[in-house]
Amino acid sequence: MNRYFKHLACGLAAGLALPFMAAQSAAAQSPPVADLVTDEFVTELRTFLEVPIIIEAIEMQNDMRASITQEDILKLDDTWRAEVGHEGDQPLITLAIGGPASTYLLRQQASSKGLFSEIFVMDKNGLNVAQSSITSDYWQGDEAKFQKTFPVGPSAVFIDEPEFNDEYGIWVVQVNLTLSREGRPIGTSTVEINLTELDRRSQRGLF
Repeated sequence: MNRYFKHLACGLAAGLALPFMAAQSAAAQSPPVADLVTDEFVTELRTFLEVPIIIEAIEMQNDMRASITQEDILKLDDTWRAEVGHEGDQPLITLAIGGPASTYLLRQQASSKGLFSEIFVMDKNGLNVAQSSITSDYWQGDEAKFQKTFPVGPSAVFIDEPEFNDEYGIWVVQVNLTLSREGRPIGTSTVEINLTELDRRSQRGLF
């Protein structure tokens, strides 16, 4: 290879490697979850989640599905999954996304300016009640986000393991907590936090 082109090729390879190495460095270690997702932070989450528009939506669904069977739950979940991959009518998704509680959660996500990447709440069966975006499934009752919150009690909090989002180059973590009314657990919630953004705000004294 011509010496000039050899040097050029090496330079290009090094230039392309820099962003890759930077991404690898960013992904190497999660920001400190325990230092960032504090009791005070969780309390702030509860403040905007345990409000009438959310609590009443959960209680209404609990009443509506008071006698639901496990077979019915699985059928609803199958229906939801089928609708997620279908471009036509999506009656179950539309019912969940189109309600006032979902609109409220969407506004909370938007007003966080990148801090919250997803918010959804579930009833006492682990079925979605409202969400800021379409989830991949409708029933969360077989997952830790529900099993380590609602059955545990009204003040239960489960912080999942952080994950690195390759698409956006950020760390995220799901904070899950039981939602209650007058000390009585009625459902649960999941808030996915942009941990990288929370760390940035914390270092700048913005949170």
